[in-house]
Amino acid sequence: MWRLWSAFGFIVLVYSLVVARLFYWQVIRGNDLRVQASSQYYLEFSLPAQRGTIVASDGKPFVMNEPSFLLFAEPTHIEDIGAFARDVAPLLSLEPEDLREQLSEPNRAWVPLGHKIDNTTATTLKALNLAGLGFEKEPKRYYPEASSSAHVLGFVGSDQYGRDRGYFGLEGFYDRELRGKDGKLQLEKDVRGAPILISQPTRIEPENGRTLELWLDRTVQRIVEERLKEGIAKYGAKEGSIIIMDPKTGGILGMSAYPSYDPAKYTNFQKDVYKNPTVAASFEPGSTFKALVMAAALNEKKVTPVTVMDESGPVQIGEYAIRTWNSQYHGTISMSEVLQYSSNVGMVYVGRQLGKDALLGYLDAFGFGKPTNVDLQDEFSPDIRPPNQWSEIDLATTSFGQGIAVTPLQMVRAIGALANGGGLMEPHVVRAFIDGEGQRMERKPKKIRDVITGATAHVITEMLVNAVDNGEAKWAKPAGYRIAGKTGTAQIPVAGHYDESKTIASFVGYAPADNPKFVMLVTLREPTSSPWGSETAAPLFFNVARDLFSYWAIPPQ
Repeated sequence: MWRLWSAFGFIVLVYSLVVARLFYWQVIRGNDLRVQASSQYYLEFSLPAQRGTIVASDGKPFVMNEPSFLLFAEPTHIEDIGAFARDVAPLLSLEPEDLREQLSEPNRAWVPLGHKIDNTTATTLKALNLAGLGFEKEPKRYYPEASSSAHVLGFVGSDQYGRDRGYFGLEGFYDRELRGKDGKLQLEKDVRGAPILISQPTRIEPENGRTLELWLDRTVQRIVEERLKEGIAKYGAKEGSIIIMDPKTGGILGMSAYPSYDPAKYTNFQKDVYKNPTVAASFEPGSTFKALVMAAALNEKKVTPVTVMDESGPVQIGEYAIRTWNSQYHGTISMSEVLQYSSNVGMVYVGRQLGKDALLGYLDAFGFGKPTNVDLQDEFSPDIRPPNQWSEIDLATTSFGQGIAVTPLQMVRAIGALANGGGLMEPHVVRAFIDGEGQRMERKPKKIRDVITGATAHVITEMLVNAVDNGEAKWAKPAGYRIAGKTGTAQIPVAGHYDESKTIASFVGYAPADNPKFVMLVTLREPTSSPWGSETAAPLFFNVARDLFSYWAIPPQ
């Protein structure tokens, strides 16, 4: 009996091996083998697809394609290769002898001569009316708005095979959607590899890439870029950024960072400016973070706007003394006044009321420690240290925005949750995709979770309006508008300690406070005119806000 079972098992094993081998050849390696088999009978030449355009919210292009050409020669149709080379080579900056050698190689039916040949050169070459000289459309990126939105857009370079590929920003993130699918020209060949000239070539047309329609508003973007450059020059800052987001949808309406570059001439710039610092660089948010910690404590009912604490002097935590930013103290103050005076001592009290576990829970709920999933390449997220590595001083410093790193986009999204009634939105730059046939597919806004209640959002908004109306930057606020916001000034960590002379100044806020049209974050790195956010980032924020109120025709309340 065992012999029968052994024989049966052997047959099953052999059958399984045969099936597995067939599956490997026909399914796993099927496509590769078909390509290899096809290559034995055909010569193939790629026909590049037209890359999709990128348009603003009004449909006007940020990136489009200008006419250019792939230039090629068909040696079998050229009567005098020497004369052909002498006529063509100078217009392409080639050596006539080198070109003649390429065209004289045996069994070459198709020789590429140049990529992305501009329209002027192509017109001159066409006027020569040379037999064997061919042209295929090969679009080249063109930027009607010049270097505007470079960090958002990215640029198109070449991959290791010389094919177009998007890098950074939208070009990198949506490279597959934008590049489409190349076509091909297929010619039969004989056993020696030479083309069979009497056969008819098979032409498969390329499928053009999809168009990206953005949330980005061209006017808002122009305001952001112009005001940022003015602000950096005025306040002597080393770097800066501005993000404007619709808090209800998560749509990015404007985004700029400086220094920047020109995507049409990206090779002329240092590579370290390619990455978008609003999503790829981190900073310590300073006092702007107080709004989030206060909102968490309000939501947990650990404090109310009228809860009072004693701000009579520094608070001692171990060997550290936590002081107010200006070393001024106000005695008994309410939680509203803690934000108004931007009191570090007051925020230590709030952090203690909230507790480590709750604070860490809200850091996670507000989206810190993980990427936002924005549709821009190279997004980075700083880590949040594990719970068992938090000490009392860590809890204290985090309560006023030091000792914790965030990206500008993480920060503006978190404040957006206060503006929209408590919901954390997923930020996006692209609003819709449009295919080659004009079919439009909207990308719907996505709420990730509710972080605070609507009631808490209302309370913290009123506290932030008070902080703007009565805080250090009240002198710069546009008259007649209710703006909820908070200044920030954070020292920059250098080699394990804070540099007392260098700061990141910031201001974050939203307006109109009762029905926010936008949430905005302004950051300035190492301003030299003043280290304080109230004297640099805040007036820059309010200048941009004035322009937005005018552009959107938002009347004073």
